[in-house]
Order: sequence, then structure tokens, then C-alpha cells
Amino acid sequence: MAHRRGRAGIGRMKGGSKFTKKAEEIKTVSLNSAMDTVKQLEIKLTQFAKTHHKAIQNDPAFRHKFLSMCAPLGVDPLTTKKSFWSFLNMGDFYHELAVKVAEVCYAYRTRNGGIMSLKEVQSVLVRRGTKFGFNKEKTSVEKYNQEDIIIAISKLSQLGSGFRTVKVGSSMMVVSVPTELDNDHVQVIQMAQNTGDGISTDQVVQMTGWDDDRVQRALDLLLAEGMAWLDLHNGIEYYWFPSVWKESLSEEM
Repeated sequence: MAHRRGRAGIGRMKGGSKFTKKAEEIKTVSLNSAMDTVKQLEIKLTQFAKTHHKAIQNDPAFRHKFLSMCAPLGVDPLTTKKSFWSFLNMGDFYHELAVKVAEVCYAYRTRNGGIMSLKEVQSVLVRRGTKFGFNKEKTSVEKYNQEDIIIAISKLSQLGSGFRTVKVGSSMMVVSVPTELDNDHVQVIQMAQNTGDGISTDQVVQMTGWDDDRVQRALDLLLAEGMAWLDLHNGIEYYWFPSVWKESLSEEM
């Protein structure tokens, strides 16, 4: 009986080996099929880009939909020039835009401490009449929007230069310094955004319930970095945020 059990065990081992081999075959077939599918999608995506390249260049909304189509396939038309994507010139466009955005942020850094609203950055670019080699037939306003600026900033952030975007309330802010802003700093800026005016330490305490030390730490860093300005009115210190009220001016223009 023991001998029979041994043979049965050997039989099961052989059977298990067959199942394992079959599973590997199925896995290989599935992988090859998936790779073929991705390859076909890349070919179709390339054909789509060639057919609609003018719309991709001229229409920001269409361009971002195209980029969202590329992302799931791991295709990034922005990262290389020497490829079948070179006819789009998208990498050059975002490189140019990133340089122009950096120029604006550096020019205004002494006034705002290195934080500007995305709307203000775009407004400055428009006022300067910024043009790109992407498509000289169109005006700069027609060629790019705020989402393009965000993509350009993401390219700058990869350089470790401190450039990044931060959501403050309903606004997107562009930060161009390596200073770390925690939730307290962001909340304080948002309060100034909501009031549309200068804010005092007591106001922040009342709105947040924080203790005086916590409020002062947040305000001191923003003040030291130049992101806030201090004004004394009737013996009360008020903190003003140029990035906030300049955003309001950009909206009114």
C-alpha cells in the first residue's frame, strides 16, 4: 500500500509539472498578446498624432486630451526629440514655456518671496507678449493655457530647483523657492485669500483655534521668506500677501 501511495505521489508530481508548464505557456502567450496590443495602440496613436498634429499644436484642450491618451501607454512625447514624435515639437514648446515661466518667477521673487498665483504668471506672460516657436501663426494666448504652464513647471521641478505648484483654497500657486510650506502656511495664505485683506495674529487665532506660538511660527516664516509683508495700523500688526492681492488684480484685468 505504501508503495502505491508513492507511485500516486510521483504521478501527482508529474501532473503538477504539466500544469506548471501549461501555466507558463499561457503566461507567455498573454504577455506577448499584451505587448502586441500595446504596440498596435502606439502605432494608432502615432497615426492619430500625425493626422491631428495641427490641432495638438494650436488647441490646448485638444493637446491635453492627447497627452492623457499617451499616459496609459507610458508614452511621453515631451521627453525626446529623436523619435517619431519630433514632428510635434512638443518637447521644445514646453522647454520654452518653462524658461519663460522661470524668468517671470525670478523677476517677481523680490516682491512676493517666490510665490505667485498661476493666474498672475499667465497674466504677466500675456502682458509681455510672450511668443514661442511652437507655431508662429498663432498668438501666444491661443497656444497655451494654465494646464500647459503646470506641465512646464513639472519639468522645472525635476531639476530640483524648488519650482512646484501648490493648491491654496480655490487657487493654484506657483512656488519658485525650495522653502517647505506645510499645511499651516498654506492655511494662513488661504485665510488672507478669503478675507481679501491683511490679517492679524488675533484673526488667525480666532479662525483656526491655534495657540499664539503656532500662529506666529507660520507667520514668521512667511514674513522671513518675503511671502508676506508686515504693516502696522493703529498699533496692530497686519500681514499682507502680495501673491493673493495681485491675483485679484489679474482677475480684474
